[in-house]
Amino acid sequence: MDEASAAVVVDARGIVTGWSEGARRLTGHPAGEAVGRAVRELLAEEAPAGTPPVPSGSVVLRHRDGHPVRVRATVTPLSGPDGDPAGYILHAEPPGAAETSLAGRAFQQASMAMTVFDTEQRYLRLNDVSCRVVGATEEEMIGRPYRDTGEASGHQQGLQWHLRRVAETGEPVHYETLGRAPSGKRFHAWNVEMWPVRDPSGELIGTALAAFDSTEQHRGRQRLALLNEAATSIGTTLDVVRTAEELVQLLVPAFADFAAVDLLDWVLGTHEPPVLTEADVELRRVAHGSATQGSPASAVRLGGADVYPPYSPPARALREGRPVLGLAGQRAFDRWLGSRGAPAPPDNARRAPIHSLLAVPLRARGTTLGVAVAVRNLFPDPYAPEDGALVEELASRVAVCVDNARRFARERSTALALQHSLLPKGLPGQAAVEVAHRYLPSGSAAGIGGDWFDVIPLSGSRVALVVGDVVGHGIPSTATMGRLCTAVRTLADVDLPPDELLTHLDDLVIHLASGDDEEVAEVGATCLYAVYDPVSRRLSAAAAGHPPPAVVLPDGTCDLIELSAGPPLGVGGLPFEATELQLPEGSVVALYTDGLVEGRDRDVDHTTGELCRALTVPAASLDALCDNVLKAVLPEEPGDDVALLLARTRALGSGQVATRDVPHDPVEVGAARQWAAERLTEWGLADIAFITELVVSELVTNAIRYGTPPVQLRLIRDRTLICEVSDGSATSPHMRRAHAFDEGGRGLLLVAQLTQRWGSRQTNTGKVIWAEQPLSAL
Repeated sequence: MDEASAAVVVDARGIVTGWSEGARRLTGHPAGEAVGRAVRELLAEEAPAGTPPVPSGSVVLRHRDGHPVRVRATVTPLSGPDGDPAGYILHAEPPGAAETSLAGRAFQQASMAMTVFDTEQRYLRLNDVSCRVVGATEEEMIGRPYRDTGEASGHQQGLQWHLRRVAETGEPVHYETLGRAPSGKRFHAWNVEMWPVRDPSGELIGTALAAFDSTEQHRGRQRLALLNEAATSIGTTLDVVRTAEELVQLLVPAFADFAAVDLLDWVLGTHEPPVLTEADVELRRVAHGSATQGSPASAVRLGGADVYPPYSPPARALREGRPVLGLAGQRAFDRWLGSRGAPAPPDNARRAPIHSLLAVPLRARGTTLGVAVAVRNLFPDPYAPEDGALVEELASRVAVCVDNARRFARERSTALALQHSLLPKGLPGQAAVEVAHRYLPSGSAAGIGGDWFDVIPLSGSRVALVVGDVVGHGIPSTATMGRLCTAVRTLADVDLPPDELLTHLDDLVIHLASGDDEEVAEVGATCLYAVYDPVSRRLSAAAAGHPPPAVVLPDGTCDLIELSAGPPLGVGGLPFEATELQLPEGSVVALYTDGLVEGRDRDVDHTTGELCRALTVPAASLDALCDNVLKAVLPEEPGDDVALLLARTRALGSGQVATRDVPHDPVEVGAARQWAAERLTEWGLADIAFITELVVSELVTNAIRYGTPPVQLRLIRDRTLICEVSDGSATSPHMRRAHAFDEGGRGLLLVAQLTQRWGSRQTNTGKVIWAEQPLSAL
């Protein structure tokens, strides 16, 4: 036994029957004075009633000379032969006496908090770390119940509950807890180990506790969890605002009481990034959020701009390119907060001043985009430098996502502007058809596709209807679409039949693919080209890998036109075939791209059936019918571009078309001229009869002189007066300038000067030469 310790034997009545030398040295009473007296008479303070006569824990004895002696008492009960209580052995030693032993020093100097309690959760022993945690000396704590040593927080209540459970069950406990120690204001994480303490007989006489401060490990796990969550929750869309909102939702409330993302204005537009200077910085708020509504309140509304002075943390973070920490008490930080003028929080909000702030720049690919701000006012711990490293890592991920979204938005805007410039803006009035159209750009992350449509006026009041699709997305597909759209218009001006036009277009795509434009070969293209003649009411169509058009007849029936399936453009080696059918006046022809009926989770046959059903629903106009079709067939978010072109057919009757067969004899030129004049008089166009006679004379003369029978003259009264002369020769005429002594060569030059435009086209039986005169003066 240690020299500073004492042993006392007490019988069941509390009378001292044994007194050690250590007890004499500790109290000054010799054995003769102590034996036979009640042990309670040796106490300087009244002990609580009950058994044993002296409680375990901190006890104050009265020294023989009168001064108090505080000791730590351990009471061990004694049993008689029959098992009845026979007395107690009291072991007492001054606080800190055990430190003289190696085991005592190891306990006292342990790096973790270690504490010993009796079975009633009263302190028996504390080491140095435990004393620092509770903020008191061991002498002050011994004998005090644990419940009296701190505020009734969840952390304190949990410890007390576990201590009581170990004392009741005798089973050890290991768990982790988070809370503030009685002596501190910062939150700490603790790994706690509790176990029962037993005497040599196995009886439970107390509990021991060891607590390791795992705050750094806990915070490290929190940071890692935030980074892992950021990998899956940030950048889910190519939208700048949504990406900023995802960062705010990640930070609040796990890391901040308030968070905001402010961007430079150029990020939200198409301008180049400015050079950051020492002057004030203007930022635009795109996202913010609070853990508690209105506390702290935002000084900037969403979408609003705010000017940050050079000394403010956000401006410094932008200029210096590193995290900036602002803490309450810093002169510049307090000055900036005082100038913010944030609105007062609502009455139900928890009011607390902002005590720390982190401002982290959003930088991606060497460019500064904006700043992320995290604020704490209710959160007890201020931000530390390592928190800046965490937010900097999160901000770098957000910055890359914001920059990707910005680049995508810019490319999408460029592709959409290019596509709109290539698509027809206003379709001219047509005698052949009434048209309505819709174009819906893709909203997917893949970008704008290469869908297009066109309505091209042809000679003889005919019209060409075109839809096409360059497979792929982005500016390359849009540029390829522009080339093909221009090529179709050029080939249509030559007045080629649909199958021949697609053959020439296929050659063009192959030629482009063999050069520098490898993307054309990689993505491919499809096209549908149809020509409608209002005189014969015939529709001729050919497709290159494109969905067939639908036709709604005046009786309300709808069906797809059965076309010979041609290969997509660029394949080469396979022919294209045209299909012809005659349509009643008032039929509706629907041309569309595959984005209308195809999709990842859509059945083509089902959606095509839905398209036909939607086309048969009565509508007030073709425009209304377009809207009805898109609403009935398309999902809420189509994954591809959609082009839809509706054309209602018209017909030119006998009152607008006059035809005369001309015998292959030069003397018939005069008769043809007279016949044309009579028709114009019937139509009320006598004022242009002279010019028309000259045109008819020249065209009929050329057909008789250079062509082959049969020769036919046709006049069409539409928005212009069209004069057509056909013959059986396939030789195309060309205009030339006659020399002074030439007898001929001036006919077509005269026609070109007298008319608005002229031209020729090939037919199955020869050619047609035509000329148009304006009727705007009538």
